[in-house]
Amino acid sequence: MKIGILGYGSVGQKLAALFADAGYDVMVGLRSGADSSIGFATGSFKEVATQVDAIALAIPYQASLAVLQTLAADLAGKIIIDNTNPLNDDWSPLLLGQENSAGETIQNALPQSHVIKAFNTIFADVMQKSAHMRNGSLITAFVAGNDAAAKARVLKLVGDIGFAPLDTGDITSARYLEAMAHLNIRIAVPLGGGTNAAFVYHQQQS
Repeated sequence: MKIGILGYGSVGQKLAALFADAGYDVMVGLRSGADSSIGFATGSFKEVATQVDAIALAIPYQASLAVLQTLAADLAGKIIIDNTNPLNDDWSPLLLGQENSAGETIQNALPQSHVIKAFNTIFADVMQKSAHMRNGSLITAFVAGNDAAAKARVLKLVGDIGFAPLDTGDITSARYLEAMAHLNIRIAVPLGGGTNAAFVYHQQQS
């Protein structure tokens, strides 16, 4: 699977390294277009969208939504890995309504694509592989989406790059995953807990 990453900030850099280390072909989409200095194949958002099998979002939710709507035709039939959270500029929750989420909004905007929520509950500061093990357990990467085949591919990707994947159901579960991220941010920033934190979901085996 060839994966495009839209954006190359802290999240984009961490995901690019993880995907490449796991053997995936990576291409990075930049607003400025090609940039040979970053060590990966690059291009404009549109150029990347036309050349990959899946897109991972590494730009903020509202910017992602605006960009993706211009790429809808290029992304038809492709996987959109949505790690966004609806946030205001001060990192407080951007409220989309009790029965909605960023993931659902993106899926509704791209009805011919397969939006899979993943990585949104994981801080960039703990995305690197050296931080994945937490007191003997891997960080949990919660995954949600409507298309079973697309979701299976993302669950495999999650495991390949070193997280513990957990299927949380269809895209409506993005409501709960984004609320978890809001809680994570609240503990980390206003309450001073810091971003070296992660969720580990332990299921007792019968």
